[in-house]
Amino acid sequence: MKNVLMGFLMVLSLVSFNSRAEIEIVITEGRDDARPIAIVPFAFESDSLVVAPPFDFAKIIADDLARSGKFKPTAISDLPQRPATVDQVDLSVWKQLSVDAVVYGMVREKSPGTYQVSYDLIDPFNDKAIFDSDIEQGSYPLIPQSQHLMLLKDKIIGENNFRWNAHVAADEIYEALTGERGAFATQIAYVEVDRSKANPYQLFVADSDGYGAQRIFSSRRPIMSPAWSPDGNQLAYVSFENGRSEIILQDLAQAQRNTLASYKGFNSAPAWSPDGSKMAMVLSKDGNPEIYVMDLATRNLKRLTRHYAIDTEPSWHPNGQSLVFTSDRGGRPQIYQVSLSNGDVKRVTFEGRYNAGAEFAPDGNSIVMVHQSNGNFHLATQDLANGNINILTKTNLDESLSIAPNGSMIIYSTVNGRQKVLSSISMDGRFGTPIPSTTGEVKAPAWSPFLM
Repeated sequence: MKNVLMGFLMVLSLVSFNSRAEIEIVITEGRDDARPIAIVPFAFESDSLVVAPPFDFAKIIADDLARSGKFKPTAISDLPQRPATVDQVDLSVWKQLSVDAVVYGMVREKSPGTYQVSYDLIDPFNDKAIFDSDIEQGSYPLIPQSQHLMLLKDKIIGENNFRWNAHVAADEIYEALTGERGAFATQIAYVEVDRSKANPYQLFVADSDGYGAQRIFSSRRPIMSPAWSPDGNQLAYVSFENGRSEIILQDLAQAQRNTLASYKGFNSAPAWSPDGSKMAMVLSKDGNPEIYVMDLATRNLKRLTRHYAIDTEPSWHPNGQSLVFTSDRGGRPQIYQVSLSNGDVKRVTFEGRYNAGAEFAPDGNSIVMVHQSNGNFHLATQDLANGNINILTKTNLDESLSIAPNGSMIIYSTVNGRQKVLSSISMDGRFGTPIPSTTGEVKAPAWSPFLM
């Protein structure tokens, strides 16, 4: 959970193992109704001795789209042809394969470390995917296949951003097929605990698929609750490096660190406001752990809750006018909502003995939380209009959730056997997917905002 200082949340942090272990990423669910698509391996051309591009551009796209749960890429061995340009596409064979879309392309080495990448998205069954006027104006070749084009891209990219541009391409294809913005060209932050190291607690940032992890900070003492700024330039997190909890702000580009909160008692659970001007946090400087909001320009504090119970884990509504938080003021952990304007508090969850760690979906119409059911801790969504709860996961000790900025996926920490692992699940709970494994315990994942 974001705040292990809470007594009623301690159960989720008690599972800890001293041995160094390979982290297993759990595949939670499969999905039978995913849309069939075809991602053709891209052709490669080079005048040098280079025989392959730095990464498999098409495979990254296919993996991203599969990870969303909405698409099922066709096995490469089942592809009827491997076109690289629109004029090489035989529409009849793709119609026979019954795929909703075909992606194909070409990678050309222009100079050492520089590549021209061209890729198209075609709908075999849509004869009017683009406007005829575009063809007449010379935007596309004057051939029948061009009328099926949904996307046509041509870019010059470098070796150092080759993989990132594959995620961008996946976002473009995802949006063309769904009408929703993709979230593959994003990042995740997480805490890794490797007890074999001198500084066992390490904060990492990686691409959304777990690739290219970079260590941001390491310490002999715990690191908790990473949270992204809305512009993606900073991380807030809790550090115990000085022997007590402090909230730290770190600029990711400059690696500059500043202490935001180091009051007497607990300083925990930072949460940025949607506009980036404020930070919600949990402080016990006045006695009991309560929810506060800090104006980041002035560092002035506003106390939002006043109760003898423990209030923690604030999360902002997308409109920035209220927060949800976890409190045991009713006797057991439940989710409450507090208004910033007048401080009014109302209870949100009523089903189940335990609900905690809630986060708003990007549309603000539902929350995702840790929900206890039959003695196990699962991820669940609750519709805020009707109160209906949908349990998403089948694992038994889930925590530390974070939602993708487009609301399509959730990343979270869980326990599988005797290993601390990361897993992800689609928002409807129908598709789970792996993230590359690492060494040590991995927890407290946080999904970045859109970065482009």
